[in-house]
Amino acid sequence: MKTHTPARPVEVALLASVFVIAACGLVYELAAGALASYLLGDSVLQFSTVIGAYLFAMGVGSYLSRFFERQLPAHFLRIELLVALVGGALPAILFVANAYAPGSFRWLLYTLVFAVGTLVGLEIPLVMRILKRNVALKDLVSQVLTFDYLGALAVSVAFPLLLVPQLGLIRTGLLFGLLNAAVAVWALWLFRDELRQYKAHVLACGATLALLAAAFAGADRITTVAEDKFYQDRIVFTAQSPYQRIVVTQGRGGHRLFLNGNLQFAERDEYRYHEALVHPAMAAFANGAGPKKVAVLGGGDGMAVREILKYPGVESITLVELDPAMTRLFSDQPTLSKLNGESLKSPKVKVVNTDAFQWLENTTETFDVIVVDFPDPTNFSIGKLYTNSFYALLDQRLSASGYAVIQTTSPLVARQSFWTVVQTIESVGLTATPYHANVPSFGEWGYVIASRRPYRLPTALPDGLRFLNLQTLPLLFDFPVDMARVPAQVNRLSNQNLVTTYEAEWGKVVAH
Repeated sequence: MKTHTPARPVEVALLASVFVIAACGLVYELAAGALASYLLGDSVLQFSTVIGAYLFAMGVGSYLSRFFERQLPAHFLRIELLVALVGGALPAILFVANAYAPGSFRWLLYTLVFAVGTLVGLEIPLVMRILKRNVALKDLVSQVLTFDYLGALAVSVAFPLLLVPQLGLIRTGLLFGLLNAAVAVWALWLFRDELRQYKAHVLACGATLALLAAAFAGADRITTVAEDKFYQDRIVFTAQSPYQRIVVTQGRGGHRLFLNGNLQFAERDEYRYHEALVHPAMAAFANGAGPKKVAVLGGGDGMAVREILKYPGVESITLVELDPAMTRLFSDQPTLSKLNGESLKSPKVKVVNTDAFQWLENTTETFDVIVVDFPDPTNFSIGKLYTNSFYALLDQRLSASGYAVIQTTSPLVARQSFWTVVQTIESVGLTATPYHANVPSFGEWGYVIASRRPYRLPTALPDGLRFLNLQTLPLLFDFPVDMARVPAQVNRLSNQNLVTTYEAEWGKVVAH
């Protein structure tokens, strides 16, 4: 049999392949971790376990590579095609599985992660053994690892900043599947003199490229089918920002907003949530001297701002929302801006797109009312916004007679979590006044007013409210036995026990 000894161009080509292999493998791992954190919650735990499973599988693949003794270029080509198919399709498969068979999502996730990790673990040793023909060992290890790490670096930067925001998770996975397939075609050309069954390899490469290209072209359709099934209602808007997946649906109950699959509001009853969030604090100033400077942390949908603007004495509202895609959507999209009364276009409103924690650290302004409307503490990145460190910063930004109000999960479903927030607010020296309201889309929902002075019930409320009035408002501050206070620990940056408690309490609901 005629053998082909790799020349310098082949060496360069294989090292470039290592760069692509490393980049593709990391993309599949990051996509799996992102989907796991979106759909299973607790991003730190999910990313940690996905990365751990992937690295272990790579070790298994590296071990198995010792059993490949002959026809190394052919084995490399076949493995590259398998990685392209399994890794490239991984986000799409998981999206569809979550919609149509949610019970199988977790085991399918780790099965696919393990399969991709094993295949990637096979690739690098095979490349090194092929290169060993002409490259000294010390140069071989140095060059391969250098290109491996460079590929990982490039993707780790591009994945959150460029790839996912521009292409979405499904198209990103398929794009890198095509890159893996392109490496296989490259290997087909480089080792054309060594490959047995050359025509069969050509057909395999062509079929893989065709399947991935067709899936890439139909990625929007795949996403739509999966999300229509998952969300039930018709999807009218989707966006993938560097921070979250934004989905707006429309059904019998009107529009609903989902962030990473979690319901944020439903048009039919959001007024209950936002009136309860805003007015007990805004209307509590004595003698009708309402607040003049207000800050809203989170709440990029503009609904809380809409309620604040019902107080004509308000002079300025600073809305601090991390994700510019949210404020842009609810400002520019006519249907959604109508829901918030075009509040984000008010000349009184200043939008600041930044992290609320950092903003509190850097600003020197003080406010009469601060409305804190963050998502629930489903992961540690959000959980930091429920810590004593955050509430200490909040205290510094309140005027002497000011109030802060914090949305605080369900005191019925997540009772321990709710009272953990109360305990944490009190730990920084603020007075905590908890209350709750029934919001049908969420159930019994909780809030906490934080202040330096004792809270007093309002003597007047704005006209036109659909939920609150002076007669029923005091009932919100009465907690029945099954929601009454329980002992709780302070939530600190160093432990973030609230995230664990929250996941455990809401996990029982999901399990049933």
